[in-house]
Amino acid sequence: MSKRRTVGSACARAMASSWSFKLLLVLLSIVSLASFFPALPALSSPRSHHSKSEGGDRGFWIADDKFWKDGQPFQIIGGDLHYFRVVPQYWKDRLLRAKALGLNTIQTYVPWNLHEPSPEKWVFDGMADIESFLRLAQELGFLVMLRAGPYICGEWDLGGFPAWLLNIEPALKLRSSDPSFLRLVDKWWGVLLPKILPLLYNKGGPIIMVQVENEFGSYGDDQPYLRHLVALARRYLGNEIILYTTDGGSRDLLDKGTIRGEEVYSAVDFSTGDDPWPIFQLQKKYNSRGKSPPLIAEFYTGWLTHWGERIAETDANFTAAALEKILSLNASAVLYMAHGGTNFGFFSGANTGDNETDYKADLTSYDYDAPIKESGDVENLKFEALRNVSQKYSRGSLPPFPSNNERTRYGPVKVSKVSSLLELLHVLRDPMGVIERDQPVPMESIGQLYGFLLYTSEYSQKKTGSIISIPKVHDRAQVFIQCSLNDNERSLRFIGAIERWSNRELAVPYIKCSSNVSVLVLVENMGRLNYGPYIHDRKGILSAVILDGIILHRWRFYPVSFNNLSSVLRVNPIMQVADPQNEGMTEEPRFYQGSFFIDHKNQVKDTYISFHGWTKGIAFINNFNIGRFWPVKGPQCSLYVPAPILQHGENIVVILELHSPHPELILNLVKNPDFSCGGT
Repeated sequence: MSKRRTVGSACARAMASSWSFKLLLVLLSIVSLASFFPALPALSSPRSHHSKSEGGDRGFWIADDKFWKDGQPFQIIGGDLHYFRVVPQYWKDRLLRAKALGLNTIQTYVPWNLHEPSPEKWVFDGMADIESFLRLAQELGFLVMLRAGPYICGEWDLGGFPAWLLNIEPALKLRSSDPSFLRLVDKWWGVLLPKILPLLYNKGGPIIMVQVENEFGSYGDDQPYLRHLVALARRYLGNEIILYTTDGGSRDLLDKGTIRGEEVYSAVDFSTGDDPWPIFQLQKKYNSRGKSPPLIAEFYTGWLTHWGERIAETDANFTAAALEKILSLNASAVLYMAHGGTNFGFFSGANTGDNETDYKADLTSYDYDAPIKESGDVENLKFEALRNVSQKYSRGSLPPFPSNNERTRYGPVKVSKVSSLLELLHVLRDPMGVIERDQPVPMESIGQLYGFLLYTSEYSQKKTGSIISIPKVHDRAQVFIQCSLNDNERSLRFIGAIERWSNRELAVPYIKCSSNVSVLVLVENMGRLNYGPYIHDRKGILSAVILDGIILHRWRFYPVSFNNLSSVLRVNPIMQVADPQNEGMTEEPRFYQGSFFIDHKNQVKDTYISFHGWTKGIAFINNFNIGRFWPVKGPQCSLYVPAPILQHGENIVVILELHSPHPELILNLVKNPDFSCGGT
């Protein structure tokens, strides 16, 4: 196994393990604030008196180191399947495939940032309709383990926290007993948990367990914070529901992440292939006597992949043998992931190594080498091998082996330039939409939570070249110069990129202008850190911009919004490009648009959009943001396009290419995924 598989949890293993990192965690441990919080209410031993009841008594509880469902011992064979990574029209399809895999329980996170995108703006429809997802899971015969957060990690932007939390001053101490942070958590759970209450198992719903926080032992040591979350959950959900924590299966992680002295069940996770028995024995030390049914809450079926890495793959037979070893001990297991899905839009997260500049952004695909592939495919060795194991431990026969969903290729799509960066800037030059400051500010400070922000300033004409530096930029800046806008709008020159992970000074060439020279810095937010000590991850220019040792002042900010993309394209009518070869020379960000048709006689099917020959950017189909592409970095070459976002008739494709486009301005809609790009 590789070095990255030596740490217990998925998010912990995404960060390089080292003694220096462990020391940093100790230094970041927060002083206990137990005196600040009221004592937790006395908690009963949930339903322990029913441990010998007969099958007619509905309930789910823990006794005799077993899970009990309706009076009978119950072995959880579960899997993570995240509603927010699947279009709602495919929820049923993916759940049925999980059923055919032999799963009896679905585990899912709840991402706070999806449900409260701005303060007190609550969203519970579309892909955020968690209640419909949970009811559907119940209809299909699943139990549910709900990972309510408020922190989830999950390779999701900011670990599920809303990005607007980063704009609060003084800065919040995330994942802590900071009273200002807890007030916002209280408000969030005050909305979420009442929606969850009717869906608890003892209320007739599918939810058997609710997770408190997530892998906290890998982050800090703040018992008052965890105890506050327990009291809050009990206030809304009562004492019958099983609350649980999940931490890596080592003593130091469990010491910090479990909630001592309370009736909160402690689950573990560990690397696939590790000997499970000593870890389950250790787990017992963190649960009350008789209340430690062995459970691995994240059994890794695959692994995550960052841009610039080889696509992660794990052996099917090895994975199945490891699962069999666990289940043969009468232990329970939850596959992470059963079905990974897709990080649509700007929600993919990122990880770091030993410092915050060692930045590693996650792919758009969250396939995870899971048994149910990103497009729902199950005709693979891993699905078959894991199904064979789960069949041995299932009480009944499994549904028939499903077939793959049909996909198709819609062929090449010719695109045309719609708008360049300058043209987009012209649209955004309305003074009401432009913000000015003396120095650059983070994106979050002006409400630009995702995507891109254009920073502009000016400097006096110089007779020689110069050097420009931006000591701290999150995450990637493209730097341009030009004569002032009123002078010559066609003098834009790309001088280079400054990247968080390889920051460098740039040489600024001399250009002849009759007035000042404008410097334009387009900064891309590539996804906030979802794990580790640097999670307070603001985006944009986070330092001064220095030209020849002198700080530049008087900055203007142009938020680049895609919420109204169609109107932007209407303002800038399509212009045909006469010379595609020359089109790719200036490295200027441009929008391109094309279309393809689906005949009414044909069924609308899934497809993939291939970006071979393109450089880096984001893509939209029918105004749906299908995610980031970066084929020159790899390994992902193509983005998944689920059929529900397509339609009969015309389908519109819009991409923002940040550098050089395909020399023939061609996109290809292909049948199969492709992870062969880049130098990996």
